[in-house]
Amino acid sequence: MIGNVSRLHTTNRSSVVFSLKFKSSFHNLTTTTPPSPPPLEEDDAAGLSNLILKLDTQTLSQNLETNSICWTTDLVNKILKRLWNHGPKALEFFRLLERHPIYTHSTTSFDHAIDIAARLRDYKTVWTLVARMQKRRLGPNPKTFAIITERYVSAGKPDKAVRVFLSMHEHGCQQDLNSFNTFLDVLCKSKRAEMAYNLFKVLKRRFKADTISYNIIANGFCLIKRTPRALEVLREMVESGLEPTLKTYNIILNGYFKAGQIKEAWQFFLEMKRRKCVMDVVTYTTMVHGFGVSGEIQKARQVFDEMLETGILPSVATYTAFIQVLCKKDTVENAIVVFEEMLKKGYTPNSTTYSVLIRGLCHVGKMEKAMEYLDKMKQDECEPNVQIFNVIIRYYCDEGEIEKSLEVFERMGSGECLPNLDTYNILISAMFVRKRSDDLMVAGKLLIEMVDRGFVPRKFTFNRILNGLLLTGNQDFAQEILRAQSKCGCLPRHFRL
Repeated sequence: MIGNVSRLHTTNRSSVVFSLKFKSSFHNLTTTTPPSPPPLEEDDAAGLSNLILKLDTQTLSQNLETNSICWTTDLVNKILKRLWNHGPKALEFFRLLERHPIYTHSTTSFDHAIDIAARLRDYKTVWTLVARMQKRRLGPNPKTFAIITERYVSAGKPDKAVRVFLSMHEHGCQQDLNSFNTFLDVLCKSKRAEMAYNLFKVLKRRFKADTISYNIIANGFCLIKRTPRALEVLREMVESGLEPTLKTYNIILNGYFKAGQIKEAWQFFLEMKRRKCVMDVVTYTTMVHGFGVSGEIQKARQVFDEMLETGILPSVATYTAFIQVLCKKDTVENAIVVFEEMLKKGYTPNSTTYSVLIRGLCHVGKMEKAMEYLDKMKQDECEPNVQIFNVIIRYYCDEGEIEKSLEVFERMGSGECLPNLDTYNILISAMFVRKRSDDLMVAGKLLIEMVDRGFVPRKFTFNRILNGLLLTGNQDFAQEILRAQSKCGCLPRHFRL
């Protein structure tokens, strides 16, 4: 049974187990073969995810087919999310569960699997999954194509993304205004506002562009600090007969702050007042954050107080913005005061709130306090995300506390939150600070694990570890690194296995 998950973590761990307390352990870092696991019995996404990570393909297949778990879409999706940073294992779980005699995958589960495959840049699997969706009449739908196009853009293939969007109808999914806006948003948030605008000009009549369309393009230019271009887009919107909305004004306000145009932002805010715009919590949150980041803490407080006086209640995002600016430009102690005030007023902080506070504590060297807040997150049923763990690991590494950073990494591997590419890169870089032979062995094990989990390290990372192992006399282990590099398809010509 999964009941005592923590017991299974300590006795049945398949990830690399690290310990810098005993020198001999460096030479024994390895992926252990676990004993036969207990059958999967409980409706527990966290526990099931941990066991799935430990099982080989054959054992996992047998458990999934013969176990009496009541698989639901919600449970499967939760597991896929937890396995997100171990793409190969997530896709293996999805593929094996397709054979289940009773359970059938839903559209949302297919979308998760497609997203994971696309992140791995396994486009063959992506389109195979799309074909299966069609065959089972589960899609694909506009969200599916939003996922695929976003991944192509992230991989530096925006032209391919455009072709995919234009070919949606060939897969039984007609383009409409909503899908058009979604695709424009994907391009804009990837800092390709000019490309989005050119596409917008060509297709705006075909899709009958609305205020949302223009807002997306304007926001895209604001994101790359081109406020004048955003204003031009809004003028075009008015000329086309569409009226700006409050969201339109909030976009421009935020654009001024992003571009460092503090005076312009303040004048724009005053102009909104003169025109008697009905401002909302987003308007005030933008002002609080913008002034705070620019170092004008008093003005940020003034706007915050004004918001309360006008009867607009701050949101969790408002408090988070205020806490962030206090951490950056004031003191972390004052940030904690605001955090506690937020709790007293009945607000429930989210992972972003905890993230900015933990980052602030780490920045001033209060690592133990940061760890206390990490534990508090769990108590408040707020799951720590990979970014929070990465912040803590990075600061421990910066302080030379390599052992503590690896303890946090091991905590991630035990099921709280799987590490991502940044996690591995932070730790691998830290292993070169002391230039010890044992540290380089740890770096090598980390590299192999990240490759097994579907991440593609840079050639620089491979070569750095290879050179370090060769210089410290670890030729045999260097051969394992070469095999991992060959697996990624980026084996240098001057190395031979």
